[in-house]
Amino acid sequence: MFIAMNRFKVVKGEEAAFETVWSSRKSRLDEMPGFLSFHLLKGPEKEDHTLYSSHTSWAAKEDFVAWTKSEQFRESHRNAGQPRPKPIYLGHPEFEGFETILTETNPHLPRQAAE
Repeated sequence: MFIAMNRFKVVKGEEAAFETVWSSRKSRLDEMPGFLSFHLLKGPEKEDHTLYSSHTSWAAKEDFVAWTKSEQFRESHRNAGQPRPKPIYLGHPEFEGFETILTETNPHLPRQAAE
């Protein structure tokens, strides 16, 4: 499994606008071979920003790389970086990619719930 994450420093007070951008876009991730799941995570608040992370899980790193080169990727990111009346981010997103080395699931949960 491969996990791809982008960390975003969202300007304080712009959290709702940031979340709306994500909730209103058509990602087309479900059209991609190897796509397993997506999560938008809200993290700790700092003095000048709130930390967010987008988190996608893929069957393999090659599936993620194919996504980044796809028409679906271009379409879902079409409006990224568009000028806004007020900035939403502090700096650029920081990408982090991880290959899974070890997985542990709760054996007491039904198989589907553990995935």
